[in-house]
Amino acid sequence: MLFNSVPFLLLVLPTFLLYYLPFMRRFQLQLLIISSFIFYAWSMPWLLTLLVFSLAINVVSSHAVVFGAASMRKTYATLGVVANLAILVFFKYSPLVGRSFFPEGSGIGEFMISIPLPVGISFFTFQGISLVVDAYRGKDIPAYNSIVVQGMWAHTLRISTFISFFAQLVAGPVVKAHEFLPQVRDKYFKDIDWNSTFACLVTGYFLKMVVADNLKDQTFWITFPYFRDMHSITLVVLLFGYSMQIFADFAGYSLIAIGLAHGFGYALMANFNFPYISTTFSEFWRRWHISLSSFLREYLYIPLGGNRKGGFNTYRNLMLTMVLGGLWHGAAWSYAVWGFFHGLVLAVERLIKDIGWSVKLPKAIHMLFIFAMVTLAWLLFKLPEFDHVVEYMRALFGNTHITNLQPIILFFTLLFSIPVVGYHLLYLWNQKPRAAMTGLRPVLYGIMLFLILVNAGGGASFIYFQF
Repeated sequence: MLFNSVPFLLLVLPTFLLYYLPFMRRFQLQLLIISSFIFYAWSMPWLLTLLVFSLAINVVSSHAVVFGAASMRKTYATLGVVANLAILVFFKYSPLVGRSFFPEGSGIGEFMISIPLPVGISFFTFQGISLVVDAYRGKDIPAYNSIVVQGMWAHTLRISTFISFFAQLVAGPVVKAHEFLPQVRDKYFKDIDWNSTFACLVTGYFLKMVVADNLKDQTFWITFPYFRDMHSITLVVLLFGYSMQIFADFAGYSLIAIGLAHGFGYALMANFNFPYISTTFSEFWRRWHISLSSFLREYLYIPLGGNRKGGFNTYRNLMLTMVLGGLWHGAAWSYAVWGFFHGLVLAVERLIKDIGWSVKLPKAIHMLFIFAMVTLAWLLFKLPEFDHVVEYMRALFGNTHITNLQPIILFFTLLFSIPVVGYHLLYLWNQKPRAAMTGLRPVLYGIMLFLILVNAGGGASFIYFQF
């Protein structure tokens, strides 16, 4: 079920109205869970079985970690993490293994290739890992004591709400147990932060429906084999447009999720912080998909040793974290290459910092360079077949002889990219608070609402649903 669909509207409005009725207050968690199950099972009801199975594993393992035999705590935690990873690996990476390591026509290989990818599995299994690890850490971190409660029914309701909450179930932000579960309590209508709820929803729906959904009709031409007959300039503009699209699509989803969560009394972490103004790759990863990068840092990079064991180990840990982060995005080797690229440049940046070398260039030059490199790497997302990426790059530099620049494609790609560029430039302009923004903000929200109503693109799934 898509956020920008009529069925979702018909689900969320009655849920919201019932949620805040006084006599329903004691059933708020049950109501959220039921609505979330309907949301997840809408297109493929069988998926609900997998979600419930995942919930059961995490409910039992996290409860056992806290209230089971002390000598078995580590074993329970290990089993919980392994079970989450096993679910993720089986459903997400079996097709990759089948294609890569079994001959064509092999029975096992064909079976592995046929395994479907459940939507949102990368997100809810990571949240399950967060739950089990945080439950285990509770013995050392007093603030984590509120994660697991003793009564099994109350614990089940809390964990089911945490993992299945429809606002973030299928595409994040990745929510950590120690950030969400302390918020589980009775919610009151009077406590809703309407300003942030409205701002997030309007901006999110505008980025998705007006920007991303219109850009998708142009960036379609990046796909194989259509790009073969495009002029080099057109290919550059299309890649630029895809960079704008993937930001608008995912940042839009995240803002809608955050706005919906606010409406139901929960605060989710910001997932994007104007990433295309970054002057380094490390800054980019502090601004892009913040919930994932912070998860990888807390639950993978630091446990691997982080930067505590010297230069070589730091660079190795960065590379390993980013390669695994790349594979998290998709079961194709191109995603591993994407992660390797980001890990390599992060390691190089770290090395340059360690030796004290710096390049003195205007900040705008650094921004443009990082944006260009990030945008070029997005090609690995749009074209998961690596040989298509290579062919696109050849066309990018070699199709200068084609006479037709496809002006319609160029015009609409640049037109619908303007809001994302303006979004970042407005942030830079407003670094020092300006009085003009007080009067400008309502006008901008009015324009966005108007464009959502009159110029929304054709409805499409969110890009990160495939991850």
